[in-house]
Order: sequence, then structure tokens, then C-alpha cells
Amino acid sequence: MSLASDIGRSSNGRFVIGVVVLWLLFQLWLTLAAPWKVSGDLGGTSPKVNVQIELPFTPERFHVLAFQQYGRVSGADDHSIELRGVKRTDLNAVARPYWVTSVGPLKEGG
Repeated sequence: MSLASDIGRSSNGRFVIGVVVLWLLFQLWLTLAAPWKVSGDLGGTSPKVNVQIELPFTPERFHVLAFQQYGRVSGADDHSIELRGVKRTDLNAVARPYWVTSVGPLKEGG
């Protein structure tokens, strides 16, 4: 008996394998969905952009701190966070969390 076959026969082993597979599928989904959340209006040639990150809820301190690694947080309102100086290469990383609805250009007056 090999260790792999013992794990496959055990109900606990199958449960752990199932959880790992679900987690990997969730990570894959986050990675594949991120580019679709980034607005096409962010086109251009400048190396950095100012973005408005839309959330389905009011952002809390955790969410603001999570985005500070990508740029300067310049404000937050009911369902969005303003982030300035974001590298274009980081836009998919900004859009990757499941709680991000969309990433678009900073609205006028923002």
C-alpha cells in the first residue's frame, strides 16, 4: 500500500483533497476574472494611472490598507476607493480580490 492510495481511500483524505482542489479552482477563477474587471477606458501609454476601485460594500480600513501596496489612496466613499499612481502592470492585481467589482479611471472631480 502506498501513501497516495491510503489517502485516496480515507474519507478524511478525500475531503482534504477536495478542499485543496476547490481552493485551487477559486484561485484560478480569481486570476482569470481579474482582467475582465479592468475597464477598457484605462488605455494609454503613461506608465501609471489613477483608478477608482468599485466595491459592493462600504470599504473599511482593511480594504484601504490592502490597496496601499499598489498606489496612494486618495479617498474612499460609499462603495469605492480612489487609488493614484498605480502601475499598469499592477491593474490585474488590484482587480484580483473577489470583493472588487470593477477598476476604472478616476471620475472627474476625484
